[in-house]
Amino acid sequence: MVRLPRVAGAGAVAVALAVLASAPTAGAAAVAEPPPSTLPAPAPAAPLSLVDPHIVRHFDLAGGQTPENIALEPDGSADLTFSFARQVAHVDKRGHVRTIATLPAVADPQTPEIGAAVTTGLARAHDGTLYVGYATGTDASGVWRITPSGEVSRFTDEDLPAGSFVNGLALDERRGVLYAADSHPGKVWRISLDDGSATAWATGPDLERVGFFGANGIKVREGSVWVSNFDRGTLLRIPIEADGSAGPVETRATDLDGIDDFAFAGKGETVLAALNSTSEVAVVRRDGSHTVLLTAADGLSHPTSVAVNRHKVYVPSAAYNTRNDPNLLLARLEEHRPKP
Repeated sequence: MVRLPRVAGAGAVAVALAVLASAPTAGAAAVAEPPPSTLPAPAPAAPLSLVDPHIVRHFDLAGGQTPENIALEPDGSADLTFSFARQVAHVDKRGHVRTIATLPAVADPQTPEIGAAVTTGLARAHDGTLYVGYATGTDASGVWRITPSGEVSRFTDEDLPAGSFVNGLALDERRGVLYAADSHPGKVWRISLDDGSATAWATGPDLERVGFFGANGIKVREGSVWVSNFDRGTLLRIPIEADGSAGPVETRATDLDGIDDFAFAGKGETVLAALNSTSEVAVVRRDGSHTVLLTAADGLSHPTSVAVNRHKVYVPSAAYNTRNDPNLLLARLEEHRPKP
């Protein structure tokens, strides 16, 4: 999210609710090494592009329909959190919107940096259960659960403080845990799927905020947890140790201004990141470099997250600062491999 002034009253509040750098290794020359021209060169990452970007649904800004996070259904439709409406909604493939659930109102929200109750991260389990972050600055804060039948209940217990700002969510059903990025002050929580108990899993300056939001987006990938830091413009990788604890935090990419949530493109470590502050989506490569693929000219209006389903890329924009045209954009992912 991106910061705007704290204001009271529905419809008046606005808010701002983030690969990789791997150093090449050099090997010593061997006596029987073949000539350099005959050595196989490392395969470069295939360049990616996002083509045919188009908006599949415009949302109602006055009604609080500011899409903050996204989870995809098996049929390619999307579930979204509407942050200021305190809702989770379903958008079908034709762009029709249906409210799934509305989280309970809070009489006097004390949400850090914002002052309004907002729904944030969203994660979908294989059985259709939805987990949604709710930031209020009160006892209602934490992670809430929505069952496939529509039952809504608070999932996390009192271990997760009222003053936390749960933002991005990532499920690891194999380990039976849910990871939550806490943007204020900046850490990662590990939440048991059995009983909702929360433990501070990863902490430290790399995750902390500088002035507004720290840890923001989050994903689980091949034995590691990846986290964006909004203030620092970084993408981080945290290994999951054999005992489930957090390994040392690695910075995998920098200079990603206003990075919000993100998604992996394909099976590797290439990332598509929503750059909220600049209304852009960038591809972040394994070497830590990045290239902007989509801009405001394509319809982005402070994008908040990214979801990928094979060759389809979904990007919600919340229009937190532009105050113009919150929407859901769809584009096609193309990989350009050189001809042999």
